[in-house]
Amino acid sequence: MGQIKVEHNAGGISGLCVITPAVHGDKRGYFSETYNLRDMQEAGIDIVFVQDNQSSSTKGVLRGLHYQINYPQAKLVRVIRGAVYDVAVDIRRGSPTFGKYHGVILTEENHRQLLIPRGFAHGFIVLSDFAEFCYKCDDFWHPNDEGGIIWNDPDINIAWPKVDAPLNLSDKDSKLPSLKEAVLP
Repeated sequence: MGQIKVEHNAGGISGLCVITPAVHGDKRGYFSETYNLRDMQEAGIDIVFVQDNQSSSTKGVLRGLHYQINYPQAKLVRVIRGAVYDVAVDIRRGSPTFGKYHGVILTEENHRQLLIPRGFAHGFIVLSDFAEFCYKCDDFWHPNDEGGIIWNDPDINIAWPKVDAPLNLSDKDSKLPSLKEAVLP
């Protein structure tokens, strides 16, 4: 037990957590327990995950900002290769931090993870030449339940890092509405 360090309420946003697992290394490499339900519960995080996802992207790819409308998902995200700037935006109606975001750099070297509770939009931009991104979800994906907010919404004003590659968005992500226009959970 006790194999994780948790920064609760990251960026002053209730429920958002940055998690750093213990990494045990020697000349052969390293070992890290990336998820342990008991450690999470001991840290006050009681989420049961039901699905694991993985994506790969090249430098300059920006994915997001995504969420599920009627079936919101909590996510535990991490990078296993490369580096990304990962962002969570509070879209919980009535939250004192509604519309606020917190961003964190996740890399294969720092092993950090971002725990994103239900009620957040999520996105990331790839900083390295290539990145592999993994995340756990506490509910299954419902393809007809997707919501999103445009990545450069001036009301959210995310300070995306500059990347020395062209910005690469999907057609869908380039046409997402603003926070004011979005259908929220």
